[in-house]
Amino acid sequence: MEIYGNTSGLAPSETKALERIYQRRLPFDKLTTTELTRDLVSISHATGRQVGVLADRAGAIHHVIIGDAARLMLPDVGRLRAGVGRLRGLRLIHTHLYDEPLTRDDLVDLTRLRLDMVAAICLAPGEDRALSVYYGHNIPVAEGSSDAPFRTFGPIPYAKLDANPADIVPALEAEFARSSKARKVTGKDGRAILMHVCEKKHARQAEDSLRELQELARTAGVEVADSITQVRERIDPKFVMGRGKLDDVVIRAMQLDAEVLIFDRELGPAQAAAIAHLTDLKVLDRTQLILDIFAQRAESNDGKLQVELAQMKYLLPRLGQKDDSLSRLTGGIGGRGPGETKLEIGRRRARDRIDRLNRDLKHLSKQRKQRRHKRNQSGVAVVAVVGYTNAGKSTLLNTLTGSNVIAEDKLFATLDTRARRMRLPSGRELVLTDTVGFIRDLPKDLFAAFKATFEEAQDADLLLHVVDTSDPGWDEHVATTEELLTRLELDRVPRLMVFNKADRLDPGVVAHMAEVRGATYATATDSAGVQPLIARLERELRELEEKQYGVGSPPREDA
Repeated sequence: MEIYGNTSGLAPSETKALERIYQRRLPFDKLTTTELTRDLVSISHATGRQVGVLADRAGAIHHVIIGDAARLMLPDVGRLRAGVGRLRGLRLIHTHLYDEPLTRDDLVDLTRLRLDMVAAICLAPGEDRALSVYYGHNIPVAEGSSDAPFRTFGPIPYAKLDANPADIVPALEAEFARSSKARKVTGKDGRAILMHVCEKKHARQAEDSLRELQELARTAGVEVADSITQVRERIDPKFVMGRGKLDDVVIRAMQLDAEVLIFDRELGPAQAAAIAHLTDLKVLDRTQLILDIFAQRAESNDGKLQVELAQMKYLLPRLGQKDDSLSRLTGGIGGRGPGETKLEIGRRRARDRIDRLNRDLKHLSKQRKQRRHKRNQSGVAVVAVVGYTNAGKSTLLNTLTGSNVIAEDKLFATLDTRARRMRLPSGRELVLTDTVGFIRDLPKDLFAAFKATFEEAQDADLLLHVVDTSDPGWDEHVATTEELLTRLELDRVPRLMVFNKADRLDPGVVAHMAEVRGATYATATDSAGVQPLIARLERELRELEEKQYGVGSPPREDA
């Protein structure tokens, strides 16, 4: 019988006394029994440490735990009875060395693990007997409420303790079930809390970053229950945010019935595992969220392969974190055993799949190159539309070409490259190519997918850099786009900046901004609103042709 927690320094007699506790029974209609209390108090008094048990509703002791003078570290209890309106089916009975209420750690364990109840038996100072008892249980709270998701009681003199879990717990579960049914859950993973943690030097960007994360969550179909920001001197290497703040998040998740934490940064495998273990919540990072959006929206075979490749590269270093049970399967010298073998098989299959995807993408790249070569031979000018995600690129393409490319007010509405023909007022034809939108802090595994997608833009005669001037962070979006164009080796291609959504700003302001930046402006939703852009586009292409061939060059052939 295993004793959990801080077992170092225990005398053999103390260890045996702890093991004997497993033989005790704790009826569901009693918070504790005289015999169990005597055992816990006696050992706690002798060792100077907190001692506790986790007992189920049938009366069996599942875990015997010993901590230090201030706290217990509970073992992994899995996801027993996890479900809507269900509590864990376990209650924690433990000692406090002093007459003190339930601690913050007690309450976090209560809410994090959805325990039936938590009780602290306080020792009489210097004596081997129980003095008083504090206990608490979870309670449903109204959606969006700031009320504590638990109720506490005490101090109650031990001799007068009459709490009956058999009366309290079933009524609580029925109340939780009614509360959960009343809430509408739209996201496939349940309700989510968005987490933005940054250093002080980046605090000014926190609001814009969190707003973008909210848009990403909306695009992915996640129901956002709340958002939390923490500004720190340094990012915590293990938990990203402070341990105390993370405890607050657990309680907030209980209040909001949230099941998912989404961090506005890429988490390392160890960080994600540590946060998930501490909070007992599903943990996603910004990269996962973007990958999920890409997976939902990729339509072409090319796009699907690129997304899958990015997903596999992201998951490969995290395979060891997916199933904790694998670590318990290891054995033999050096820890080599069936668990490691199973894990290595998974990794090898992932690497094989990555190699296969790379080969398939190279084949598709050759096909794209052949198509571009044929198009270049036709002499038709190619204009690629680039810019930050949700800047209005697809809407602009539709208005200019009279097509019906999907254009939604969501991030990454377009993932697959689409080309459409357009005839200018002079009669000249060109090909407009729509591209995937950029975003700040683009995950490195996704950048490779971007690079493949933007092969189409490598041979473009002109880039239309579309900017949403109505967005408060448009200046940073421009900087992000320029940086990524350089990384994609597209900075050598001539480009024209287009200030889109000009109708949302003062005309004089827009005109001044365009003049300063050497740009033009447009309202992509209105055919009249793109006329200045069409005129500028015709002029830019003529000037580029004159630079390349000289004045009087032969006209380009129509395809």
